[in-house]
Order: sequence, then structure tokens, then C-alpha cells
Amino acid sequence: MKNAAQPKLLSTRQEREVASLRDLSARVGSDPLLVQASNGNTSIKLDGILWIKASGKWLAHAMQEEMLVPLELAEVKESIRTGAEIASRYAQKDELRPSIETAMHALLRHRVVIHVHSINAIAWAIRLDGPDQLKERLAGLHWQWIPYAASGIPLAREIEKAVASAPETDVLILGNHGLVVCGHDCRTAEKLLREVERRLAIAPRRFPKPDATVLALIARFSRWRFPVVDSLHALGTDAVSRKILKGGVLYPCQAIFLGQTVPLFPPAVVVSKFTERLSGKDGTPPFVAVERSGVMLNEKITSAERATLIGLVQVTLRTDESARLRYLKGTEVTDALSKGAHGCKEVTEEKANSPARVNELDEECTASADRLFAGAGPT
Repeated sequence: MKNAAQPKLLSTRQEREVASLRDLSARVGSDPLLVQASNGNTSIKLDGILWIKASGKWLAHAMQEEMLVPLELAEVKESIRTGAEIASRYAQKDELRPSIETAMHALLRHRVVIHVHSINAIAWAIRLDGPDQLKERLAGLHWQWIPYAASGIPLAREIEKAVASAPETDVLILGNHGLVVCGHDCRTAEKLLREVERRLAIAPRRFPKPDATVLALIARFSRWRFPVVDSLHALGTDAVSRKILKGGVLYPCQAIFLGQTVPLFPPAVVVSKFTERLSGKDGTPPFVAVERSGVMLNEKITSAERATLIGLVQVTLRTDESARLRYLKGTEVTDALSKGAHGCKEVTEEKANSPARVNELDEECTASADRLFAGAGPT
């Protein structure tokens, strides 16, 4: 299967609808409470063509970069029927490849589909009692809970089974994953997204201030620097966040971009064996957290890693200590890493973090998160 040939001349209506999807994508992608780095995807179905976000692209840049892949909807559905992974059939290096979630978008009957890694939704989606907790919050909406399933065709088929008897479903909470909302057009889909977000909203915990004295010891090593976004320190200073992260991986992007374990050290290690502890076989991590002290960032941390880290700390700050959590199983983590979010990390690093773009993306990522999470600082 090849990318559907884009019509040489789109009708006025088609141009308007595709432009509307780009505009919606840019707005949604610029909200770090909804999207971090290249995750999340949007689509619209027009006259037998599925327009969907390309893998590894940042929704936030939908108005500046080409990122929508047009596919023959009938061919996509045939691939799903035969069990062929859609995205893997795009072999040319420079060709835009459709999102790993293309199957999900194709099987949902709505014209517009928005899939986001909402911080608030994930904070509920990692809880074992999530379905029960959301009954009252989402009352009156056509919603369903989808237990965790691997991205791609496995997830699409779980959704297909769930909505078969409830075709009116237009809100999906994906266990250990995120949120999907649907609509007839971009305006109605976005309106529903904002309503769901309002209902799911959780106030983040306040957390202790960082210990600059201990962190300054790390700063002596040339590759480490203080984070601009203060909330990142919660991974070290907030006891609840530390406890949560010691339990395992909460969702795929955490493992893909940040690793399977959090580099968390006691203060004594910083003084005595910091360099030794960071010289393991896995190389230097993008960040380190020091218990009761805070966080330091590797100077080589990428925009995608930074955005994912900011999202992770916001999830933990919205999760109660008493909540029973569902962590990803070892096989689920292995599967997510083998797929690599369909090359999401590689594409992001090669293109979004090219020399011409890295500083711009870093500044945008940090600035937007700093503005949004300024009120969730230390006590």
C-alpha cells in the first residue's frame, strides 16, 4: 500500500476541512496538558480518504510542517482485516509514515478523531479503580473504558469490540495510555475534548522545594544543569511521586523516551559515587533525580525526552498516594520498546531535533510547560 495520491485540486470543502484539522492539531499539540512531544494524533475522513498525522511529527507544528498522510480508507480497513500492520508497509526513508494508531482512527466511524496523551486522563487511566472513579465524572457522556492493549491493530480491535454494541460512543479512556474523542467535524470534536478535560481535571499536589546545595554538587559535572521548569524537582522532593515511580512503568512513552527505571539516587551517592553510578551499560540518562533534593538534566536531553519528563511528573503529582495502580507488565514494556512507538523516537530525533530545529523546539517546549505549570510549584 502506498500513500493515497493527494488530489491535484481539492474541492473548496475538502481544503477547508483539511485546514480545519491542521488548525485543530496545532492548538491541541501546543497544550502540554494534552500532548507531549510527538505523541498524540488526529484524523479526518473525507470522501474515502483518511487524512492522519504522520508518525514522529509534532502536532504543535501542524501549521508549519507537512504532517498529514492521505490513505485510501478501504485499503486501510483491508489491511486491518488481514492483520497487516499498516505503518510498517511504508519503507521509503523520506516518506511520511502514518501514525501507529491509524487502525484505530480507521475503525472508528466518526469523521474526526482526536487521540491525546492527556495528563489528567492518564492519571485516571493508570488506576485500577479508574472505571469506577470516572462513572460520576463522565456521567451523561457516551464513553467507554478500554483496558490496556498494545498500540496498532491490537488496540484498534479492542476498541472495535467495545463500540460494536454502542456505536454512539465518542469518548474512550485508554488504560495506561490516554484519551480519544470523536466528532462529526473538528469544532464538535474539540468542544467535546475540552468538556472531557474539564471533567477529568485533577489539581496537582504541592511539593517540597529542591535542595540547591546537594544539586550544586551535580552541577560541578559539566554535562548537568538545573531544570528551568521547577515542577521537575518533584520527582526528587515529592515522596509520593518517588514511591509511584519506583513501582514500574506507567505508560509506554515513559519507557520509550525515559527508560524502564528512574535514575533515583540517595544524596550520599551524589557526594561519593555519582560518576561511578552513571557509567553503566545503558549510558548516561537524560536526567537524574536525587531523593529529597530535586532533579538535574543532562545537557544532551532532547526536546522529546524533556517534554515526556514534564508530562510524567505532572501525572505523578495528580495521583493519590492511596490509589492502587496498574503498571505495565514486563512483556508490555518489551513490546512497546520493540515497536518504538512506530519509530516515533527515531523520527523525532532525526528530524524534529535536527540542528536547525533543536533550539527552537527546546525553547517552545520549556516555555509552554513553564507557563502552564507555574502554579504547581514547590511549597
